Amino acid sequence: MPFADLSDVRIHYRLDGAEHLPVLVLSNSLGTTLDMWQPQIAALSQHFRVLRYDTRGHGESGVTPGPYSIAQLGGDVIGLLDHLGLQRVHFCGLSMGGITGMWLALHHADRLNRLVLCNTAAYIGPPENWTNRAALVEREGMAAITAAVVDKWLTPDFSAQQPELVQRLQTMLGATSPSGYAANCLAVRDSDLRAEIQRIQTPTLVIAGSGDIPTPPADGRYLADTIPGARYTELYAAHLSNLQQVEGFTQAVLTFLGS
Repeated sequence: MPFADLSDVRIHYRLDGAEHLPVLVLSNSLGTTLDMWQPQIAALSQHFRVLRYDTRGHGESGVTPGPYSIAQLGGDVIGLLDHLGLQRVHFCGLSMGGITGMWLALHHADRLNRLVLCNTAAYIGPPENWTNRAALVEREGMAAITAAVVDKWLTPDFSAQQPELVQRLQTMLGATSPSGYAANCLAVRDSDLRAEIQRIQTPTLVIAGSGDIPTPPADGRYLADTIPGARYTELYAAHLSNLQQVEGFTQAVLTFLGS
């Protein structure tokens, strides 16, 4: 497994696609690993050198003491790009990964070509929800939240048709480090980019899910209306739209990045 040893954390990453292709970074949501993007890899790697990584505190990446910040998570991306000698990339992030993408567009715009923000928001409140969730998993472990959280990742009708996917997602979330998960909860809690995103100049696509409860379509429309020139696409999906609408999601990303 490839790892990048950054200043204070080891980041696990994976590359797919030919070396000469432009690079597309995929950033995972809270409680998932780089495996959440597997349904996209075959198609995306035909056109891009796809770089996936486990966010700090997730998967095979290091779990450092929390709380974390979005600036810290964004800094990990810059550190990973520097480690791999990559100057400019496309970036696609879902949920917490999308918040990381907004931070990068605000603070390291020179490293981004295009930005895809999926099932995310400039601010996800209220803050006490994150404080309480972080405390719960640190006190009782991931099993205390796994079923309730995964229930929000897919629409009920789709979950009923895909019991094996539901089980895989529950296993993925359940295997997440409680302290890493809690530290990332606090990063999301403390991030509010509503007053800043109008400064984003990176060409941006926003993808929302019509059945997304944590980040509903109104949040996506706000991003698209506020980020200059941003495009908006809405899919019939809940929070993990890339898993519920594999072809529609993948095609939306390919069309935008190729336009």
